Amino acid sequence: MIKTDIIIIGAGPAGLFAVFEAGLLKLRCHLID
Repeated sequence: MIKTDIIIIGAGPAGLFAVFEAGLLKLRCHLID
């Protein structure tokens, strides 16, 4: 089973920035494009 804290839909500028910020907070996230 995959465990994740955040799922972000869209790999545009806002989505990539959200992934970056989540990483700084030590959150596990998946990006769906």
